[in-house]
Amino acid sequence: MARPITTRQREILTAIIDSYIATGEPVSSGTLAQTVFAGSISSATIRNEMAELADAGLLEQPHTSAGRIPSAAAFRLYVANLTGRQAAPHTALQTQLHSQIDTSFAGVAGASALLERTSHVLAALSSGVGLAIGAAASTDLLEHIHFSRLTAQRVLAVVVTRSGMVRDRVLALDQDLSSVQLETAANFLNEHFRGWNIDRVRSELSRRIEQERNAYQQLADASALWSQAVPPGSTQQAVYIGGVTNLIGLPEDRERLRAMLSALEEKQRLIELLSAYVDARQDSVRVVFDLDQQDPSMAGLVLIAAPARAAGLEGEALGTVAILGPQRMHYQNAIDAVGYIARILHRNTSGELVDGVIP
Repeated sequence: MARPITTRQREILTAIIDSYIATGEPVSSGTLAQTVFAGSISSATIRNEMAELADAGLLEQPHTSAGRIPSAAAFRLYVANLTGRQAAPHTALQTQLHSQIDTSFAGVAGASALLERTSHVLAALSSGVGLAIGAAASTDLLEHIHFSRLTAQRVLAVVVTRSGMVRDRVLALDQDLSSVQLETAANFLNEHFRGWNIDRVRSELSRRIEQERNAYQQLADASALWSQAVPPGSTQQAVYIGGVTNLIGLPEDRERLRAMLSALEEKQRLIELLSAYVDARQDSVRVVFDLDQQDPSMAGLVLIAAPARAAGLEGEALGTVAILGPQRMHYQNAIDAVGYIARILHRNTSGELVDGVIP
């Protein structure tokens, strides 16, 4: 934007954006004069101000005879005003939104289930895609591991981390282990490595085996089981996506839409996208418009995201929750929903919502 705008121009621009978000139609000066300003500002005055806003790069005219629509710069200014306001008491609409979110999470326990539900809730509340990406498991800490014998040489391993993530894997062993041997191995891992970084467990087991190769058979059993339960390279981040069909109706050309949907299917690209813009240490919701700088297929989309941390004093990173949607969206609701759900995840990873009420 080349120059600052006046208070009246800001009011007119906000009215245009609100109207465009609500209807998706270009906005005319006559419509604003009759509805929003109810005769307090004439249509001619509004038309002149709209021309000034267009010169400032804040309004665009899709057709010669049509009204104006907000530019990307206008949406940026609009969101900056929203996020820059001082905290105010919740409105009735915000209270209703929070109640709806609480109800959606009722009875959901555990980080994996919470993140999966998050993607669907955010998609349902917005015109975009709901995203929830778990923190890399390599940064997580072991809480508990359990082995169950299924059949000969087949074992179910269940690994629970401090952040609440639960990972299960069926192991195919070279030799059969009894239930007693499996229990002994699990007890050894839980006793000696509870609270350890996931990646450190593997290296420490290898080190101890070299030191104590002839002393502890249980160590060898535990190491063999751990290597299959949490193999190298298996600590990728979990990605949950909801509402991809919300993008189908966007006015994008077919090639752009195909590239966009392809990017959503390639979950590693989503992890890289969110990692580029969201810092796990930040406390606020971030709104990002220039996604095409990171991924050209995301041009025209907006990212609204916030980090979530697990409950507890240490506040381990749980992951990121986000909405990926078109520029025309209800920003206040989207920002509020992302921030509120991030707080829910922080406060409830150690338990579950009871009857939709935050403990």
